[in-house]
Amino acid sequence: MPLITVGVNHKTAPVAIREKVAFAPEKMMEALSSLTSEQVANEAVIVSTCNRTELYCTVSDFAKLDDVVEWLSRYHGVEYDDLRKYCYSYVEDESIRHIMRVASGLDSLILGEPQILGQVKSAFAVSEEGRYISRDLRSLFQKTFSVAKQVRTDTAIGENPVSIAFAAVSLAQRIFADIRQSTALLVGAGQTIELVARHLKEAGIKRIIVANRTLTRAETLAKELDAEAILLGELHDFLPNADIVISSTASQLPIIGKGMVERATHKRRHNPMLLVDIAVPRDIEPEVEEVKDAYLYTVDDLHSVIDENIKAREDAAKTAEDIVENGVQSYRRAVESRKVSDLIVTYRAKSEQTKQAELEKALKNLQSGQNAEQVVAKLAHSLMNKLIHAPTLYMREAGAQADENALDIASSVLGLLDDRESQSGSNDKKYNEEKDNKE
Repeated sequence: MPLITVGVNHKTAPVAIREKVAFAPEKMMEALSSLTSEQVANEAVIVSTCNRTELYCTVSDFAKLDDVVEWLSRYHGVEYDDLRKYCYSYVEDESIRHIMRVASGLDSLILGEPQILGQVKSAFAVSEEGRYISRDLRSLFQKTFSVAKQVRTDTAIGENPVSIAFAAVSLAQRIFADIRQSTALLVGAGQTIELVARHLKEAGIKRIIVANRTLTRAETLAKELDAEAILLGELHDFLPNADIVISSTASQLPIIGKGMVERATHKRRHNPMLLVDIAVPRDIEPEVEEVKDAYLYTVDDLHSVIDENIKAREDAAKTAEDIVENGVQSYRRAVESRKVSDLIVTYRAKSEQTKQAELEKALKNLQSGQNAEQVVAKLAHSLMNKLIHAPTLYMREAGAQADENALDIASSVLGLLDDRESQSGSNDKKYNEEKDNKE
């Protein structure tokens, strides 16, 4: 059954379009039901994240591709022409290759980012739960997860941090033996600090304090992450509690000075303090570097690490692409093998039906008192005629068309290749003898 992919992502569509065609998690079952019940797709998995919306479908024929785009525009109330120019589409091997690259982090905004695999798995699970997929898409996604796991295992594509937030947290994990026993003080409550907070939470940090100029925003973020919220004016009171300080505000002047840090380290009895300033202009005075037991890193320090890591990921991506390509070919071979298996099953089932029909006739004839030898002979004759009927028609047609290749194939399939070659040799010999006699 034809496989297609239709979608938009961060490369092809602006955020205004991506927002319009995104699927809320609570609406996903409804959308899948609509997509499949309206005979647009036979099977479907919808992957919807902040950076992409993609529909993976099996369809009755490739003409349905435009129907899927039309359904997407209609479902979200977006003009077809406005949406179509941002959409990309793939069929068959291109579609297989695309989902494997997506799940492996090769098509992400940040090369190798690990979250996308979990998002694809969640999308698959929803379709599985709603029974909107069957054998074709199920086998494709299972193979995709296997390929993505191999990419993660055999390459370093996801090991090195390539975002400021991730790099800051990774730095903290290298400096503190067990971050789960540490306290982090985050200064600011913007998007970068939010990402930092989430990475710290995932790392299992013991305590997070969020300081912001506006308490409401700090409280909102703190509530989401089970953290504490304070005002910037309270920094001097909470700084001594912080093992890790990460700051990112829009302030035009430093918020944390050398004196404040000196007093904090004194109260900490000189336990080390890591300060990461990812703000431009700086939030932390450069002179803090002079304070004993305080270790200051700036955004420039992180960028140098990130640049090296991006290069490492790009090198790893080359190996990952080879793994994906091998995955595509392996899956394609499995599909072709499955087609043959299906054909064999169908052929055997049809032969079984023929056998049973002839057997039933023979049993009835025996029950009516007919001679057993005659019944068995008739059964064998009738069964033979029915089993060789289709091959005989095929060979007659091939012979009429002088299709030697078809005749060779039929001879091989029917186990007659040696006989055909022998017969051909005999005919050649007879022809040569007749030619010699004429001469």
